[in-house]
Amino acid sequence: MPFAQLKEPDYPLLNVTLTDSSWIVACFCAHWCGACRGWRPAFESLAQKYPDIVFLWIDIEDHAELLGEIDIENFPSLLIQYGDIVNFFGCIHPDAGVAERLLKSQLDTDLDEMKRLASSNEEHACWQKEVNFRTLLRRVVENEG
Repeated sequence: MPFAQLKEPDYPLLNVTLTDSSWIVACFCAHWCGACRGWRPAFESLAQKYPDIVFLWIDIEDHAELLGEIDIENFPSLLIQYGDIVNFFGCIHPDAGVAERLLKSQLDTDLDEMKRLASSNEEHACWQKEVNFRTLLRRVVENEG
């Protein structure tokens, strides 16, 4: 699954597909956002270059129940996660080169370093608790079941 626009019926399948060794790159966007619409072809192209990574396009208005209390303030916002370790979360300049360099830097980081960085400061520790995509997804799937 190199790229998918997330749809609510996908939640249970995605929940069992994502593992402790899955890479996830999620773009949080809004349909009304011109920057997001302009960024989407580059994001899809990046997904094609990395077919072993799950790339998700998540419209925040369509998935409010999934995002819960997460407040996406700027668009596009990107999440890069390995298993249950959130490596990056924040607004990025909608440029494929910037996004790819950011992704490559995360892919080149070994697991021990990822774990260390995940708790290296308050912001990163907060990411682990509040924007872990697998945790958010499990919560929604369990509440539906």
